[in-house]
Amino acid sequence: MNPEYGGLAVQIARDSALAEIRHKGTGVPKALPMEFGEKTGVFVTVLEHPDRSLRACIGYPEPVMGLAWAISASAEGAVHDPRFPTLTEEEVESCVFEVTVMTPPEEIIYDSEEELKSQIVIGRDGLIIEHMLRKGLFLPQVPVEQGWDIDEYLGHLCQKAGLRYDAWHTSHPVFRKFTGEIYSEDVPHGTVTRREI
Repeated sequence: MNPEYGGLAVQIARDSALAEIRHKGTGVPKALPMEFGEKTGVFVTVLEHPDRSLRACIGYPEPVMGLAWAISASAEGAVHDPRFPTLTEEEVESCVFEVTVMTPPEEIIYDSEEELKSQIVIGRDGLIIEHMLRKGLFLPQVPVEQGWDIDEYLGHLCQKAGLRYDAWHTSHPVFRKFTGEIYSEDVPHGTVTRREI
C-alpha cells in the first residue's frame, strides 16, 4: 500500500469502531483512492496506551473484499473481540489503533521440520496453521513482540489453533505465510507511521 495512505487506513478503522459502538452507519468515506477498492487481507489491532497491551485484534486474512471495507469490517469485529469485554467509546478514544495490510497467504511446502523452519523468517513472516479443522494465525509482529524463537513461534501458533504445542512435530499441519505492512498511531489520534518490526 502507498505509505501516504496509512493515516487514512487507521482513520477508517477508528471511525468504523466508533460507528459500530454508536450503531450509526459505517466509518468508510464515500470518496477514496482507488487502492482502497482492491481486495486485500487486513487486521485491525487496538492497543491500550501507553503500555501497548493488546485490547482487541480482528481481521480477514484472505483478500475477499476491498481494502476499505476489510478495514471497516475488521474494526467492527474488534469492538466485539470475544477474548475481551466489548470495546467502549471511551476506550476507542484512549487506545491506539493499528492496521496491518497483508499479502495473500501462500502455502509452505515442506517435508521436514528443518525445511519448514528454513522458509520462515521471524520479523517478516506472519503464519496461518490449518489442521484437523482447526486454524490459528499470528501477525508478523507477534513473535518479535513476544521474544519467541522459531520453535516457540510454531508451538504457540499450534496452541492458538487449539492443538498440542508440539503438533508441528508430531503431525504435518498446513502452514501458510504472509507479510504485512503495519500502520500505527504513536498515541491515540496521533501521527500514523509505518511501523518497522
